Amino acid sequence: MSLLVEFEPAGVVVLAHEGASLLDAAGEAGVHIDAPCGGQGRCGRCRVRIDEPVDDGVLRTRSNARLTPDEQARGFLLSCQSYVEGGDGRGGERRLKVVVPRPYKKRLRQLAHGDAQPEILRSYGEWKKSPPIRMETIEIEPPSLEDNTSDTDRMARELARQCRIPAVRVPLEVARGLGATLRAADWKVAVTLETAECDGATRLSPRVVSVAPAQPAHGIYGLAVDVGTTSVVAYLVQLRSGKVVDSASAYNAQIACGDDVISRIVYSQRGHGLARLQQMVVGTINELVEELVERSAIESGDIHEVTIAGNTVMTHLLFGLDPKYLREEPYIPTITRTPSVVAGDLGLKADPLARVSVAPAVGSYVGGDVVSGVLSSGMHASDRLTLFMDVGTNGEIVLGNSEWLICCACSAGPAFEGAGVTCGMRATAGAIEDIWVDGSTFEPTFRTVDDAPPQGLCGSGMIDLLAELFVTGALLKGGRFARDLRTPRVRETERGLEYVVAWGPETDVGHDIVLTEADVDALLRAKAAMYAGVAVLCRSVGVEVAAVEQFLIGGAFGQFINVEKSIQIGLLPDLPVERFRFLGNTSALGAYITLLSVDARRLQGDIAARMTYLELSADNSFMEEYTSALFLPHTDIETFPSVRDLLGDAILGVAVDPPNGRDPGSTSAPSAPPSAPRGMAGHPGNVLAR
Repeated sequence: MSLLVEFEPAGVVVLAHEGASLLDAAGEAGVHIDAPCGGQGRCGRCRVRIDEPVDDGVLRTRSNARLTPDEQARGFLLSCQSYVEGGDGRGGERRLKVVVPRPYKKRLRQLAHGDAQPEILRSYGEWKKSPPIRMETIEIEPPSLEDNTSDTDRMARELARQCRIPAVRVPLEVARGLGATLRAADWKVAVTLETAECDGATRLSPRVVSVAPAQPAHGIYGLAVDVGTTSVVAYLVQLRSGKVVDSASAYNAQIACGDDVISRIVYSQRGHGLARLQQMVVGTINELVEELVERSAIESGDIHEVTIAGNTVMTHLLFGLDPKYLREEPYIPTITRTPSVVAGDLGLKADPLARVSVAPAVGSYVGGDVVSGVLSSGMHASDRLTLFMDVGTNGEIVLGNSEWLICCACSAGPAFEGAGVTCGMRATAGAIEDIWVDGSTFEPTFRTVDDAPPQGLCGSGMIDLLAELFVTGALLKGGRFARDLRTPRVRETERGLEYVVAWGPETDVGHDIVLTEADVDALLRAKAAMYAGVAVLCRSVGVEVAAVEQFLIGGAFGQFINVEKSIQIGLLPDLPVERFRFLGNTSALGAYITLLSVDARRLQGDIAARMTYLELSADNSFMEEYTSALFLPHTDIETFPSVRDLLGDAILGVAVDPPNGRDPGSTSAPSAPPSAPRGMAGHPGNVLAR
């Protein structure tokens, strides 16, 4: 029994079999429905609308608990909780029309690789002496009855004579087409070689990756990829010069199966879920490759080397490895160092024999993206006590210097990515990213991504809003709104008090954009986990947080947050602003460095081996620190002296009267937007895409 489901406004029709959810059917049809919880029925985001009456026995809805009575009356239901029951069984399927609300925008703001070039070239200068790929152009003497040496031996002989390469390995895939290639090229060929590898204690000869007719402007290219939970970033690199030819980014298509890694692990256990997740991430990378090669006027087969950095869950899903045990105590990954594979093994659009090198992981939730970040940040070689934090869908933290490294991961959840927040969204056009609140009227002023009409709040905007409401007294330290404010912006609803950031008529979504007390609670839990991770990590090695000499912030999201406001809410420790440095997408930068250098890959492996992994769930002090951090900015205000000084006596109690405006000398949150860039003074601005 089956049902024809037509998804509008896409106009896509798919045959859904009995027992399939509408969310699954949408996935089969390639139609995106926002489902941050991965189809567990917890988030209520996967709303769809049925405009026409549905016959009995066609569709079964398990629960609509996350929908209001008004939404249900208008035909809305949760696609993950609505299942196909069957058709009419008379030689034709029944048809159901499903209307999907406005989908998310698949493309991120385009990477400005020109802006990133100086930082990348500085890093390249340290590693350019050990390229993993080389290309040699040789002319081979054609065979004759007098010289009947085989084609492979003939090529190897000339590589030894002309290029001083004593021996090479020729894979079967290359040998299959070698004879035809040599003759079509009139025995003048460009041979692409992967430099020597090690197999245990044995050093191997260079491997022939491809043989092609020699061309005057023959180039060799590589691809550096950061596979993030939310987004995928790719750099196309000219391997000889190290120049970034072009760059591109897009949302990870796996978002359709859950916003965070736990939701995707859950989804992977459903039917063909694992295979679908693997296809989605490979498909996202391939779409970026198609975009890059088209703009650069090359072929995907010209990409002879690929490096990838990603967290442990993303790496497992990329390789089609069951991530189930990453979620179950004692949280063990199947692998931390991926096996040797080539692009053809994974279905990547590159030379099928291009080596795919993946950054090694340390543990279940400290993956190759963090190791890649440590490498690119240089903290592994610094004599200063350094704390590196990768701020993203989850929070990973590394503490140490050139002598030792210890790391942990915080289950912060995707709140700052917009999941679980009433009007939360990702940082696409229309997302409110900067907010200022007047201390007397509580009226907001805000700025959106691309200056588009507002659609919701992204992570940087949420941090700003929490800080602004707190320091103006609209929000108390326990996360509840003050009830005696004379402003229509704070109002009582059936779900409690909420603050109206933008009224419906001024938005692009047709309803008020608000922050509720439940949203505040979700954000406080996320920031508390991050801060507790920092505190526990420092305590585990007997150092004070204040002793940290430099605080490095990596991650695509991390570069957009305001340090002062992050301190005011207790997300970041109260350290002098000059100790903080934004590094941008350190995972992508590490992938770029290792694309160009065999030595960097070896060092990356050494860094992973040096990092001690602290499992916070096994540390009894974590819950204590976490509970203490569930306040603005913290239960112990002495931990945040700058915030204490800013608010004075008003901060000493939870239920005190809110201060009437700010300290006139404060510049932390002006009532009108400043013209200076976000972040710290001297920060170069947005280097990589969010």
